[in-house]
Amino acid sequence: METAAKLDRLREVIRTYESVLVCYSGGIDSALVLKVAHDVLGERAIGMTAVSPSLADEEHEGAVKIAKEIGARHELVQSNEIDDPKYQANGSDRCFHCKSELYRVADRKKVDWKVAVVANGANLDDLGDYRPGLKAASDAGAKSPLIDAGFTKADVRSAAVTLGLSIWDKPAAACLSSRLPYGTSVTRERLGQIAALEAALHRLGLRQVRVRWHALPSTVQGTLESSMARIEVSRDELDRAFTQRDAIVTAGKAAGFAFVTLDLQGYRTGSHNELLAPRALPIIR
Repeated sequence: METAAKLDRLREVIRTYESVLVCYSGGIDSALVLKVAHDVLGERAIGMTAVSPSLADEEHEGAVKIAKEIGARHELVQSNEIDDPKYQANGSDRCFHCKSELYRVADRKKVDWKVAVVANGANLDDLGDYRPGLKAASDAGAKSPLIDAGFTKADVRSAAVTLGLSIWDKPAAACLSSRLPYGTSVTRERLGQIAALEAALHRLGLRQVRVRWHALPSTVQGTLESSMARIEVSRDELDRAFTQRDAIVTAGKAAGFAFVTLDLQGYRTGSHNELLAPRALPIIR
């Protein structure tokens, strides 16, 4: 099915909602849903961005900017998943607990704002990866209009070009907690380290970036926590990153990392999932 036909199908799906709260992160998927919802439903479509320590400042600012570009009503709300011990524990189901909190907030706001449906930006490609957040969406009764309209990630980008969304080629993003290995506790301090280094890498001109946080064994009693940054960039940016290694190391040290490394495999979605196995995960408090 061509882009125009898929967009028509997406409009039909969203029109049936009558009114909708879009869980909008500022990424291309939820931005497309918000754009089409605004075009179809006008003021009856509201974008909601959950703000928490796992949302990088850059993503927060980008979400506000794109919502203004779209012209949609946009609400920022606080999300408190980091206070949930099950989320802090960072098991392989962390995303379930995060999204469960998101949908609890959305359900309350749905009542406050008098809208009928909560929707997300999941697309067909998301069904092929380990995504416990999709179970939280299902449990909450949230709609996935891109899936219902048959959109893959490539379809999303093509539709975004057609509709003139400036972020049509924005690299995939994920919450900062996804940079911590499963079993490593989520803390505000660790998220702050990750956010600081990723922002610095973006300022160096690198686009597709993940700073994977790894704990190092402490050798001196009472010293501050030691950690290593394993940096993933897209394969076509590896050469550029290597030529900027001194600046990258400086930025990593400034963010509090003891060691800074570059992953030669390059960026890949969910690289921490590569370590999932039918065994207990080590717990790093």
